This record gives sequence, C-alpha cells and structure tokens, in this order.
Amino acid sequence: MSPPILVNFLRRLCPQARWKQEAAFRLSILVLTYLSYMSYHLSRKPISIVKNAKAFLDCDISEHTDPSNVSCRSWITEIDGKTEKEAKTYLGFLDTSYLFSYAFFMFLSGLVAERVDLRFFLSIGMMMSGLLTVMFGMAYSLGIHSIWYLIFIQIACGMFQTTGWPGVVSVMANWFGKGKRGVIMGIWNSHTSLGNILGSLIAGAFVTTNWGMSFTVPGMIIGGLGFLIFLFLVPNPEDVDLVPPVEQRSSQPQSAYEEDDPLMNGNADKDEESPPPSPTPPPVRSPQSGSPGAIGFFGALRIPGVVEFSLCLFFSKLVSYTFLYWLPNYIHTKSHVNAEEAAVLSTIYDWGNVGGVPVHDACFSWNILVLFSTGILVNGPYALITTAVSAEIINFLGQHPSLQGSHKALATVTAIIDGTGSIGAAIGPLLAGPLSGNGHWERVFYMLMGADILALILLVRLTKHELIKLRRNRWSLRSTPDYRSINNS
Repeated sequence: MSPPILVNFLRRLCPQARWKQEAAFRLSILVLTYLSYMSYHLSRKPISIVKNAKAFLDCDISEHTDPSNVSCRSWITEIDGKTEKEAKTYLGFLDTSYLFSYAFFMFLSGLVAERVDLRFFLSIGMMMSGLLTVMFGMAYSLGIHSIWYLIFIQIACGMFQTTGWPGVVSVMANWFGKGKRGVIMGIWNSHTSLGNILGSLIAGAFVTTNWGMSFTVPGMIIGGLGFLIFLFLVPNPEDVDLVPPVEQRSSQPQSAYEEDDPLMNGNADKDEESPPPSPTPPPVRSPQSGSPGAIGFFGALRIPGVVEFSLCLFFSKLVSYTFLYWLPNYIHTKSHVNAEEAAVLSTIYDWGNVGGVPVHDACFSWNILVLFSTGILVNGPYALITTAVSAEIINFLGQHPSLQGSHKALATVTAIIDGTGSIGAAIGPLLAGPLSGNGHWERVFYMLMGADILALILLVRLTKHELIKLRRNRWSLRSTPDYRSINNS
C-alpha cells in the first residue's frame, strides 16, 4: 500500500538515515494508535454519565416514598412516567444495544482487518463513530425524544467501534513483532483507562447544563483523530521501504516441556510428572503441501485453551463493563451527588461524602482504599487478558497442529475469544438495570462476585499446567551439562 501523501512529503522534506526514520515511524505508530484507541473509549463513556442527569432521568424519591409507586420523569418518551425499576431497564437497553452490536460485529471485524488497508479501516471507523456520537447528542438540540432513534444510533456505533481493537493491534504487530510486543503493549494498554477517565470528565463537564454536548465533544474528538490517522498512519514498514521486524525465535531446539506440553497435545491427565523425553525438532511443513483452510467454529472450540480463555474473558468483561456503565449511577444514587460530581468520582473509584461535599475522615480514606483496590483488581486482569489475546495467545495457540500455517484459523480463534468477551460486556450492564431497581444494588454486587469466582475457576486448569511446565523446565535445565558444571564449580 502507498503511504499517505503527507508522509511522503515529510520524508522528502526531512531526509534522514534509515535508523532515524525507523525510530521516528515507530514512535509515531505508538502515539497514533494510543490516541486512536483512547478516543474509542472516550466516546463510549458519555452514556454512563448522561443517564444520571435529571433532564435525562429523574426519579426523585423521598425517604417516606415507596419506590415502586414513583413515576420517573425523562427526556425519553418511552421512559417518562415509568417506575424506577422500569426506567432503569429501559436505560439498560441503551447500553446493551451498543454492546450486543459490538459483540456481534467483533466476530467479523478481525477478518475484515486482515484484508483491507488498516489506515482506511481505522480512519473510517473512527470518523463514523464520531459522526454517530454527535448524532446522539443532537437529540438534545433537535428535541428528539424517541428511544428508538437512540437505540439505532447505539447499534450503528457499536458496528463501527469494532474497527478499533483489531485495527490498532494489527498495526502494532506489523511494526513491533512478537519479540517486543508483550512489553510494549503492557504499557500501551493504558489507553483504555485514560480514555474512560477523559470521557467521564468531558461528559461530566456538560451533563448538568446541556447533556447533548457530553456526546458532541467526544464525537468531535474521535472524528478529528480519525482524520489524523488518515493523514499520517503508516500501517506497514514496507509501505515506507523499511524492513519489518524479525520475529524473535530461539536458535535452540524446542524445549522438551514445550514439545510434550499436556495442554497442547491433549494429554493433560497422562503422566504429568514423568521426566521429559529427548527434544526432537518440530516438524517442518513443506511449502508445496499448502496450508489448511479456515478452521470451523466448533473445530476452533476443541483447541485446548480456547474455551477457558473465551469464558474467562466473558466474565471479566461482564464485571468491567458493569462498573464502566453503572458505577456513576451507583455513586449518584447512593451518595446523593449530582451527575457531574458522580462522573468525577467514578474516574478514581472513589467516594465518601455527606451532602455532596467530601468528608476526609476515616471512612473517606477507607473508601479510597477499597474502591482504588477494586479498580486494580477488576481492570488489571481484564487488561492483561485482552493484551494476552492480542500478543501471546496467538503465539501459544499457533503451536497447535490444527493451526499450523493457517492465518485464517488464528483469526477465527481470536474472533471467538474477543467476541465471547464482548457478549459478557453486554450482558452485565443489561442485568444491572433491573437488578438495581428500587435500590437493590446488593443484587448487582452478588452478580459481580459470582462472575469473578467463575472467571477464577476457569483459569485453574491453565494455571495448573503452567506450574507443571515451569517445574519441568527447571528439571530439564538442571539436567543439562552446563548447569551441572556451573553448580559444581
């Protein structure tokens, strides 16, 4: 693919040594992809903030009022006059219409990203996401009160937002390869949290005065960054006459514990503690033999590790996205602060106040510790799983015999894992609405605790085999002549 015109112009204007060009392009890729995916999350956040605005939903309940008999006031015609439980259920539809659309199209987006120019793929996705986000905000200025208009916008936005993760991960893989991808992406993955924080702060700044601007400003940001991607992103090093990164591969033969990995060869319960056999070189696929076609859906599910990773990401995203979409509402309801203050407090998982004014006492400090720890424990594993899916799981599953030489099969596997996780992200907020009705927030937390326990259980088998491999690797290392000679000396 030819690079953008402005990139060619800058290369002619500032000719440099090849190594300087490569360093400059790598830095630009880091910055552009970071800003790109940050803006995706920035534009997703406003709905969780705006649904706390009194103009959008007002269920003012006094201490002596039966919540089941209160009629809520709302901007949305279909919600106006409903009870709090019914109103929150309708609001849940706004979240889940986007999330289910995102989950459905995620199964297809990765396959499309492999076949098109990633610069167009990302820039079109970002600019369309920006346009649709602005259109959601225009409901305020144009006086559109139909929930079906808003749901249509959410569904269309979910479709275009799926361009983000496959697009930026593919560009990063093209420029950094497997050798550095894990370390770099571990730091680079902070774009998600930064996007959520900025999205909350921007939406919160307008939510009490003009909730339409809470969508318009993030929409303009992602649309503008999408145009920047169109002007400057170079998806592949070859597009600017640079050599792609060489995949780092050990010159040593495949270690015995990898060759005889019980998880990879399906013999998980057979002779796990036996000494490893002599290492043998892995079979080499003949170029003339061709590569297998795309693997079937059920065939991919039979590959060891796919089901566990998929379901673990399902429950992890269920927890993470329930916090993402409902934490501001929880803070707004329980602490009686306005929507803007709830938006700010939700960015740090922090709350402890009386009458909307923070009180810096022992309870406040305890809430800071608990909510900050909750943010780490909820978002940390979710971020690690998504990073591993993009960088390490492909490498791990690629060793399986049914996937050797088939990039289409790998795309199918990663689509299953990401898509399954996105379904969990849709179900969590959907259930949180009716469960929290009439002030029963404890039901939501019981759901989240159950999901975390199931995610933990799903990792037990994989953790067990990782520990076995580590122990066998140490045993194999200690049996080598070099190790024995060093130890004896």
